Amino acid sequence: MADVVAKTFRRRRVQAEWDHYEATRPAFDRPFEAAIFFADSEVNLYQVRQWYEPMRRLAEQHPVAIIVRNVTTANALRAECPLPVVHQKIIAETEAWLATQRVGAVFYVNQNIVNFRMMRFREPAHIFISHGESDKDYMASNQLKAYDYTFIAGQAAYDRIDSRLVDFDAERHLVRIGRPQVDVKYQGPDLPDDGRTVVLYAPTWEGDRPSMTYSSLRSHAPEMLATLLATGEHRVIYRPHPRTGAFEPGFREDHDRIVEQIHAANAADATAGHVVDTDSVFGWHLAAADVCVADISAVAFDFLATGKPLLLTEPAAPDAEVDENGLASLIRTFKASEATEVLDVIEDVSHGEDGARYAKIVEHYFGDTIPGASLERFIEASGEILTTRTALRD
Repeated sequence: MADVVAKTFRRRRVQAEWDHYEATRPAFDRPFEAAIFFADSEVNLYQVRQWYEPMRRLAEQHPVAIIVRNVTTANALRAECPLPVVHQKIIAETEAWLATQRVGAVFYVNQNIVNFRMMRFREPAHIFISHGESDKDYMASNQLKAYDYTFIAGQAAYDRIDSRLVDFDAERHLVRIGRPQVDVKYQGPDLPDDGRTVVLYAPTWEGDRPSMTYSSLRSHAPEMLATLLATGEHRVIYRPHPRTGAFEPGFREDHDRIVEQIHAANAADATAGHVVDTDSVFGWHLAAADVCVADISAVAFDFLATGKPLLLTEPAAPDAEVDENGLASLIRTFKASEATEVLDVIEDVSHGEDGARYAKIVEHYFGDTIPGASLERFIEASGEILTTRTALRD
C-alpha cells in the first residue's frame, strides 16, 4: 500500500513539474513542419538521443517538435533535448495540435505499438528512422510496411529488407541516407594520452526473444575483460546497452560484476583510467577508442564506419538469428571460446584485414562516408518529403 501511495505522489509531482514548465515557457514562434513521435518511457531515451543533432540541423530549415506520451519522459527531454517538447497524453490532444501546425512528416525511432495510433493521420508522411543500423533480425521487420518511407543507411540495409520482406516495394519506400550520427561531434571525457590501447567494449542487451539473443555480456566478457585489465597496456571503456537486464534480471547482475571488476582494476593501478559509462550520449566513444569489441548491434556498425579494428562477437546463444549475408560473413568474428585470447584476436584483426576490402564493406553499409555527407543526405531527403507533402496539402 505504501508503495502505491508513493507512486501516486511521484506521478502527481512529475505532472506538476511539467504543468509549471508548460505554463511558463514562451509560445512557439512558428508552426512546426515535422515531428518525432516517441511514446516510450525514460529507459528507451537512448533511441531518440542519437537523433538530437541531425534533427536540430533539420529544424534550421523545417521546425521540428518531439511528441511524447509519458510525462516523466517529457520532463527528461525538456532538460536535455534541443528540440521543443510537446506532451500529449491522448490522441485527441494530438489531433487538436496537428490542426494548428503544418506537420508534413512524422519520424519514428522504434516500433512501439503506440506508433500505430499516430499513423492514423493522413496528411503527414510517416517515416521510420530507427535507432541504429545493424544485421539484427529486427531490422527487416514486416512492420516497415506500415510506414510511407524507411530511412536506411545504405545498400546492405536495402538488400536485407528487399530479400526478406514479401510483396514490398523496396525501391519506392526505402531511402538511403547513411548514418547522420557519424557526422556529429560529441563531448566526452579527456582520457590520458599515455600510449595505452583504448578498447571500447559495448555489448548489446539480452534481447526479448531467442532470435535476438546477441549479447556477449555473459559469454565473452568475464574472461575477456580479465585479460585486458591485467595487461597494463590497455584502457577499457565499458559501455553497456541501456536496456541491459530489462528482460532477464540476471544480466543486470552480470553487469554489476563487470563494473566491480573494472573498479577493482582502477583501484589496483591508479594510472589505468578504465571507464564505465552508462549515461552519456553515445558517440564520443568512436573517436576515443582504438579498437572496439561489440555484438551484432548498431554500435558495431557505427564503429565499422570509422575504419578502425572491430571485433564482432559471435553469439553464443544457438537461436540467435545471424544474417548469413551480413557483416558476420564479411569480417572475422570473435568466439566466446577465444575470450582469453582477446589480445591475439585484436592483433589479428588489426593487421589481417585488407584496407581496400574493408573500405568496400564500409561503403556497402553506409555509402559515402566523407564527413558531412550522411547529414546532408538526411536533411535533403527529409526536405524533399516535407516539400512534397506541403504541396499536396495546400
